[in-house]
Amino acid sequence: MKAWVFERTGLEGLAWTDVPLPEPGPGEVRVRLRASALNHRDLYFLEGRSKAAPGAILGSDGAGVVEAIGDGVTGVRVGDEVLIVPSLGWPAKSDAPPEGFRILGVPDPGTLAEAIVVPAEGVVPKPPYLSWEEAAALPLSSLTAYRAVVTRAAVRAGETVLIPGIGGAVAQSALLIARALGARVFATSRSPEKAERARALGAERVFDTAGDFAEAARAATGGRGVDVVVETVGGVTFGTSLRALRRGGRLVTFAAGYGGTAEIDIRSFFYGQYTLLGTTMGSTEEFREMVTFFAVHGLRPVVDRVYPAEAAREAFERLLRSEQFGKIVLRWTEGL
Repeated sequence: MKAWVFERTGLEGLAWTDVPLPEPGPGEVRVRLRASALNHRDLYFLEGRSKAAPGAILGSDGAGVVEAIGDGVTGVRVGDEVLIVPSLGWPAKSDAPPEGFRILGVPDPGTLAEAIVVPAEGVVPKPPYLSWEEAAALPLSSLTAYRAVVTRAAVRAGETVLIPGIGGAVAQSALLIARALGARVFATSRSPEKAERARALGAERVFDTAGDFAEAARAATGGRGVDVVVETVGGVTFGTSLRALRRGGRLVTFAAGYGGTAEIDIRSFFYGQYTLLGTTMGSTEEFREMVTFFAVHGLRPVVDRVYPAEAAREAFERLLRSEQFGKIVLRWTEGL
């Protein structure tokens, strides 16, 4: 089968090559991919910010059809249309991932291949209303957003949520989820075009990330501040995000792509009675909850652009330039 294999750092080190078709063992299934989506996690390996051994197949997002099952598998049949759960070793909802938790794609073979073998519990029925491209765009970013907004921050109807950096797929899923819960949503962006698209998704206000968006958010709430910030950027916006909170507000964060450190005025923090929540990815239980939530509310993940699978380098170049709004997806052709 064809796959995109990491050979060395840099986009030129990503090889389109033939690899053996994997066979499912006991308790496993093989899924023939119809679409896969890219993530910044994949870029980290290509840029050398995370280690990957030569021969590793990248990719954490995918959707396809079950074509083979191993011994002892129940509840999954050949021909089932499924989403692939990107979390491994985290079956049930918990305060934090258990020891041994990992993300699909390095060191385990990932989804940038014609087929993949995963544990049978690692596939979930594909909502029929989603296209293959939308289904592939859903898993990693929407799972991360669901745990941040629902499990950790416990956003409620009527609350105001601020999401800095709305250009990212996790931020967009967080916007969709918060709106479906009945919350008001503010966002930030440096791009007028992305700001307009965020408003089309349901953002009530979009502030300039480069400006004092804390002051703008407070003005938009009559000086009170927002109830929740979903911090998707990192250290460069963290302090401003904290200032945007009302007294007793919550900030949930999972991002360090734009600065991994931030300074906190401790007195302001404890006088403000703030709650700071860390999060990352989510469990298989939360993944199933998230898929059901999207289906009940008819939500669709944002797809930026679709490329044929063999054009992954071009797709990664778009991701590297941060030109996307939503997920970049690869489409696999049957019998490629």
